[in-house]
Amino acid sequence: MMLTEPKPIPVGQEPRPLHRPPPRNGSTPTRHRGHQREAKEKTARRKTGDRFAVLNAFVDAGMAGLSRVEIGTWLVLYRDTRNGTACTREESIATRIGCSKRAVVTAVGKLRRRGLLVQVFKGGINRGPSRYRVFPIPEPPKKPGNRGSP
Repeated sequence: MMLTEPKPIPVGQEPRPLHRPPPRNGSTPTRHRGHQREAKEKTARRKTGDRFAVLNAFVDAGMAGLSRVEIGTWLVLYRDTRNGTACTREESIATRIGCSKRAVVTAVGKLRRRGLLVQVFKGGINRGPSRYRVFPIPEPPKKPGNRGSP
């Protein structure tokens, strides 16, 4: 039981419709946001497709002959790659793949020798983790220049 009955609003005294505030920072109006979302989704799909292409290339050509620790190390570094480089501590890699830090250090060395990793920055105490560039297919070894030939 209600104490007071709601009163109807007389015609002409209805509240104004609620309007959305104008977009901030010069962004596009609401009606165009669908186009922005579609463009972002296409870019995201392209990036995802590229990442799957790299994984496929690794499985098809780069993974043969690698140990479990080397494959796990490569996969963790590849997953942690941002802007072209992976910056992950060996302890973190070891924890994620379930092995010792020493096994990861050995695996990184073997991956570097095979051309699947390039060390961009040498980390250490007070310098942070090393940074690596990850490749799906072994990089061909650089041939020394022929000196003395015409």
